[in-house]
Amino acid sequence: MSLASAIRDRDVAELPGKRDEAWRWTDLRGLIRSLPDPSEAFNGDVGAGPFEALSDDSRVLVNGGEAQIDVAAGGQATVALRLVSRGAGVHAARVAITLGEGARLQLLESYESDAGSIAQTEISIRLGEGGAVERIVLAQDQPDAVSVSQAQVRLAPHASFAQTIIASGARRQRIETEVFHPGGHATLRLDGIYLLAGKAHCDQTSVVTHEYADGTTEQLTKGVVRDQARGVFQGRIVVEEGADRTDARMGHHALILSDRAEVDAKPELEIYADDVACAHGNTVGALDEDALFYARQRGLSEADARALLTQAFIGEVVDRIEHEAVRDVVRAWVGDRLRV
Repeated sequence: MSLASAIRDRDVAELPGKRDEAWRWTDLRGLIRSLPDPSEAFNGDVGAGPFEALSDDSRVLVNGGEAQIDVAAGGQATVALRLVSRGAGVHAARVAITLGEGARLQLLESYESDAGSIAQTEISIRLGEGGAVERIVLAQDQPDAVSVSQAQVRLAPHASFAQTIIASGARRQRIETEVFHPGGHATLRLDGIYLLAGKAHCDQTSVVTHEYADGTTEQLTKGVVRDQARGVFQGRIVVEEGADRTDARMGHHALILSDRAEVDAKPELEIYADDVACAHGNTVGALDEDALFYARQRGLSEADARALLTQAFIGEVVDRIEHEAVRDVVRAWVGDRLRV
């Protein structure tokens, strides 16, 4: 069951719901009673995207469609990929990305939607040996939208994949990443940020499977929720038998800034090999009252003090973005969200 099959068959019975373990906190079946009409083709101006000025190639999919991005062996590219929803229809998009041996790609991906839209996106990323990708995902959907993005990544030996998801939530927003890790001294970094207010819902789910020896995974997700918002983090790292010398670390930390906000977290390690170094951590709490007190003693208002402390909390993830200009865009976006 999936949103993709429900859209294809026009059948809400195929939507995942709370009885599906991986979707129990992001129930689509209980939310969507009927699917709207398919989205109409949109030929108007969608304006500039958040990363367009930083890219040398821009791909825009409006109300679904397909795209292919290829980087030849030894090549280098910076691509802005925009997934745009216009109107209150339902649609799906497919994107296939391949990198040749030693190729490098900066993928600057953004999601923008209108109220009432239901969108599903599938992304396939294949890296050749020694290839490198940094994927930045900025998901700024409208409060009444439903958006599901599912990426499948397959690494090759000596490849490098780094990802940072930055999300503000929606009526239902799920950003899912599945990675097949070959070991072979390939490296993986999966980071995430969610900043949620109102009744926004954001689900960041990932599954990493270490299939062979000598692989590295590092994962850090931080979130801030307030009002009646709900953040969901599900991270699973599987170390298969024979994937010796795997080094995998996962951390999720969240701040809850109101009594009615909620965070659901499920970090998991499944280890079937002996010679590994794996760990995970999870914390959910409120702002440190002592730190807030000292910040206010320096003359800051309570609102400014809270914004400063939460920005410092999120800043650890932002600072891990490799591309300096992208890092500045994300830092400004985070600052704007926290000052609201």
